Amino acid sequence: MPDNSIEFEDNFKKQFKYYKANRVKPSFHDVMSVDVLKDNEVITVTPLNAETDPRGALLGLQKQSLWHTFAFQNHPGLLLIRNPFTNAGQRYWIQRCLQEYPKKPNKLNIDIETNVQDWWLECFKDGECNRVLQKKLRWTTLGYHHNWDTKVYSDESRTPFPEDLLELSDVVAQYLGYTNFKAEAAIVNYYHMDSTLSAHTDHSEVNLEAPLLSFSFGQSAIFLIGGKNKSIEPSAILLQSGDIIIMSNEARLCYHAVPRIVPTEFSPWNHENLEIPDNTSSVVNFKYISNPSQLIAVMEKCINNEMWNQFNNYIEESRINMNVRQVLNESQISITDEKFNNK
Repeated sequence: MPDNSIEFEDNFKKQFKYYKANRVKPSFHDVMSVDVLKDNEVITVTPLNAETDPRGALLGLQKQSLWHTFAFQNHPGLLLIRNPFTNAGQRYWIQRCLQEYPKKPNKLNIDIETNVQDWWLECFKDGECNRVLQKKLRWTTLGYHHNWDTKVYSDESRTPFPEDLLELSDVVAQYLGYTNFKAEAAIVNYYHMDSTLSAHTDHSEVNLEAPLLSFSFGQSAIFLIGGKNKSIEPSAILLQSGDIIIMSNEARLCYHAVPRIVPTEFSPWNHENLEIPDNTSSVVNFKYISNPSQLIAVMEKCINNEMWNQFNNYIEESRINMNVRQVLNESQISITDEKFNNK
């Protein structure tokens, strides 16, 4: 009998190569978009906790009553919130990912070849943009730093997690009903128009029950998600700027990848409506942010088009993706906490 195992194992790889191909351009006919609902693919869902969180406005989010959340019939546990961000909010998070998160003590892929303390500042230190250095940045890690060789986190490789991203993740998690979720690690990926991300699963965390939150900004992407082995043919989903993908329950350990970056049809960060919220931070009960007035100050700077121009030049031909996850179990203090060893 013929051995079909190789063919089955290649199902994910076949789809990846198909959407990555440049010589023969792929068709996007089978790419799912929540903007065009198909009853046999995507359904609209309403989370139980859909009341507006007052923290959201100061984090660049629309009222939660305006959020549109979708589930995928063939991928239990996979959810997509279709761009709940305001236009000014998109600018805020793009700025943070470019100007703040790649600063030391966070870790960057370029650390092996350079000792840059402030990547964004270094890109413009001579008055003009250093495009070579700019394109070299592919990732930065926050909080618990992911070890790309061992795939293991450690207490010794950990830096403070950004308060604003911690707060944003909590707002989204609370909306979805994950009341005990706490962001402890993040990988910020920087994609250019020729970038890809190969098939993988995220299984390094001690806590694999907590969801993975993935925020997209900038150019669009084809996102592939399959099953727990590569024999399962993946679905292709269009991710657009501002979208949040949630991988929970069964979807949490499924293979996923990004074979192609796609030019966006919309640039919400450049929309004329760039209103920022009133500074009511003093009456908002934040969990993690110690100086909420800074949120408004940064947004005010971001709506200044002259200041924004540097960020705009980058995001017009790039995509940024923040992947946020909880590392530890609830009540676990550290990776080496003996109560959780051998579990």
